[in-house]
Amino acid sequence: MSHGPGGDNPYTRGVAAFVAGLTYERIPADVISRLKLLILDSLGCALYGTELPWSRILMATLGGLDETKACAVWGTDRRLSAPHAALVNGTLVQSFELDDVHRAGVLHVGAVTLPALVAVAELRPGMTGPDFLRAALAGYEIGPRVGLCMGPEHIGQGWHSGATVGVFAAAAGAAAGLRLSVDQTVHALGIAGTQAAGLMAAQYGAMVKRMHAGRAAQSGLYGAPLAEAGFTGIVDVFESPYGGFCSTFSRSHDRFNLGELTAGLGERFETFGVALKFYSCVGSNHTTLDAIGDIRKRRPFTMGELGRIVVHGSRVTADHVGWPYKPEGLTSAQLNLPYCVATLLLEGDVFVDQFTEEAVADRGRMELSRKVEVIEDPAITARGARYRHMVRVDVHLSDGSVHSETREAPRGSEHSFAPAEDIVNKFRKLTRAAIPKDQQEALIAAMLKVETLSDMRELIRLLRVSTS
Repeated sequence: MSHGPGGDNPYTRGVAAFVAGLTYERIPADVISRLKLLILDSLGCALYGTELPWSRILMATLGGLDETKACAVWGTDRRLSAPHAALVNGTLVQSFELDDVHRAGVLHVGAVTLPALVAVAELRPGMTGPDFLRAALAGYEIGPRVGLCMGPEHIGQGWHSGATVGVFAAAAGAAAGLRLSVDQTVHALGIAGTQAAGLMAAQYGAMVKRMHAGRAAQSGLYGAPLAEAGFTGIVDVFESPYGGFCSTFSRSHDRFNLGELTAGLGERFETFGVALKFYSCVGSNHTTLDAIGDIRKRRPFTMGELGRIVVHGSRVTADHVGWPYKPEGLTSAQLNLPYCVATLLLEGDVFVDQFTEEAVADRGRMELSRKVEVIEDPAITARGARYRHMVRVDVHLSDGSVHSETREAPRGSEHSFAPAEDIVNKFRKLTRAAIPKDQQEALIAAMLKVETLSDMRELIRLLRVSTS
């Protein structure tokens, strides 16, 4: 654990000072360009998710509990209270393992930042496009830094970082959207931090895993307006040795690095560390899928020729996605690496059309998944959080040959970011059944020129679907 100079909360206050002091004019143009593409991708993921069973259950249940109509549920004609809309919209972004991931910070950033911020934009008319981008950047910068502070051990201990770390991204974005002072932002972070919760056992088939991001967004949204009204939170939420976020969630006083919270703020942009997905599964699986694709280009092989596949990865990869597959629902199918490898080999892709309720117990995929072994390579683990998705894949064929490929990062990653055209095409593929084509194109145009909007409600209207 590193300690900074001065006061009892130098890191919490340092984060708050960045959030409160951020101006649009100080953001480099390339950061703005990247941020707009990342936001467009998250919106596309949300619009795809509206008809999924867990999304329908959540919307119907909350609709029965909540007669308030303050904020839009994206991709529908529904309106809910701001906290419930944030809960649903965050769930929609994360609803089918399609959304972004900051690999080193172990966080789906858009799913936790955007629902809270968009709710603020609806509650406080007049937020301009530049104001929106400034506030979004606050969440995209702070959330990953909290993840870097905690390290990959956080998820390794069983916490779902999207739900725990994510509250700070949501609070930062909402606080920036409300233009809170430094002191108010300290309290917003402290209110959000005490609400952090989320268990990784949800990955084994539970619908609730999809809801974790929404709960984090909701917690951050609660924090900002409460702090604005004078409600106080934990002012040393990161530093407190007893009951602070870092000490409690790490169960230690030294297995975290507070310096990561403020390192390079305003100079090094973690927004560039956010990767996009072109497979519909957990980010830990993507390097392996890319590696197998590369091997098959060099040496095409049939299933009859395949002996076994061994994936060498980090400890977190082995624990997170390397378990023996059992048919426990779509969530477990999308998070299980052996199953996703089998899907790629048999279906030729691992996108939305490959995951159906019937496919969960597909005998061919299940049998082929048993030929895939995921083991830890201590050398990869030792490279740290920024290489936690690195793998070496060995394909053993029946003729005795072994074909290997090493991948440090997948297609769409921060090291190989996708061109804008690919991201827009992904948006079109995901939203083709959700909204009419003219609305698709209008939403793309509005998001890519969002800095020209005088009121963000112009874009929010394009996220709604009319039933008339």
